[in-house]
Amino acid sequence: MSFKSSPPFRAEHIGSLLRPDYLLEARKEFDHKTITYEELRRLEDKAIEEAICLQREVGMKTLTDGEYRRHMFYDGFFDHLEGFEEVHDPPLEIFKLYVPDIKAFVANSMFFPITHHLPSHAFLDTKPAGTTLCTGKIKHVKSGYLPQFEALKALVRPEEQKNIKLTLAAPEWFHLRHGEHAFKPEVYASRDEYFDDIAAAYRRELEILYAAGLRNVQIDDPLLAYFCAESMLKGMKEAGEDSDALLDRYMQLYNDCLKDRPKDMTIGLHLCRGNFRHSIHFSEGGYDAIAVKLFNEINVDCYYLEYDTERAGTFEPLRCLPRNKSVVLGLVTSKFPELEDKELLKARVLEAAGIMASGTGETEEQALQRICVSPQCGFASHEEGNLLGMGDMKKKLALVKELASSVWSDA
Repeated sequence: MSFKSSPPFRAEHIGSLLRPDYLLEARKEFDHKTITYEELRRLEDKAIEEAICLQREVGMKTLTDGEYRRHMFYDGFFDHLEGFEEVHDPPLEIFKLYVPDIKAFVANSMFFPITHHLPSHAFLDTKPAGTTLCTGKIKHVKSGYLPQFEALKALVRPEEQKNIKLTLAAPEWFHLRHGEHAFKPEVYASRDEYFDDIAAAYRRELEILYAAGLRNVQIDDPLLAYFCAESMLKGMKEAGEDSDALLDRYMQLYNDCLKDRPKDMTIGLHLCRGNFRHSIHFSEGGYDAIAVKLFNEINVDCYYLEYDTERAGTFEPLRCLPRNKSVVLGLVTSKFPELEDKELLKARVLEAAGIMASGTGETEEQALQRICVSPQCGFASHEEGNLLGMGDMKKKLALVKELASSVWSDA
């Protein structure tokens, strides 16, 4: 068997890592203007160097900066485009309340008593206190990701630069949350015009990052997984929104964003059901409802799929994954410290290979070569992170590597 030298690698992780306490404290001090940006930057560099050492130590080939220079996982794209504006204390009526995370925030911390299973303390100060809306023509004027990539390149070894993975925001991020309120009608007469300019900006972003040397991109998109949630589909129907048509339009948007990407730039798509601070998820539902379209109509190379609990459903949808694409099974939870049983995880990998083979007609061994493993999501999509410690995170990442080595000789 040849050594797997290109992403996705057998043992993967989703990108974000727990921040050390000193970095969280420094970020607060910077926000309160008690330290300078240069002082914050030095501490970010220190923390990222430690994160790189951790990734090397557990045997990860993929290297990220842990998203240590961000507050939220989706920072870096829309906030650097001309035409978008941050809106503080936005009115409730501009949000689509059928979107699972918006629904949870409203139910738990804005106007209504707590009715969900979510812990109330996790929602303190988390009502939609701000959002980003399109108020002018969209234009790519500056890359928010390029400085992050260049800084990470400077901190890794030259031979490791090709293994850097950068996580990017989903192009429909603000549209699902706001619908017709996502842009001003006097700026764009239709959502198609709005999407066209987002796609042009996304293509420019990828062009800039490719020229700088980036070859591994992961787009983080919990919104696509929301289309698996019966609660959202029901809410959309009640609101008069055609969920199938909107999903189709989002897939077209993806392909428009990616249509000029170089062949040697790997594009992965990560789906989860929410990964808010304190290990909170927002939706449930297997991939069955979207699998055919998701796996066959979006022009990406691989899928990073949440599969750590029953809320993600079974492996049956993987029958629809075509032979020219791979899947990274998110079998290890990043939400809680308890370690999974490696042998049970290995059995799940083999089960997935069998199901994939039954759908494509290939052998189980051939299907197995299109599988990798990872945690189900990042460890800190929000800077405060999930309910586990640094030592727990290291054990989780080590378990992913051990699992991969037990299945593939090229791990």
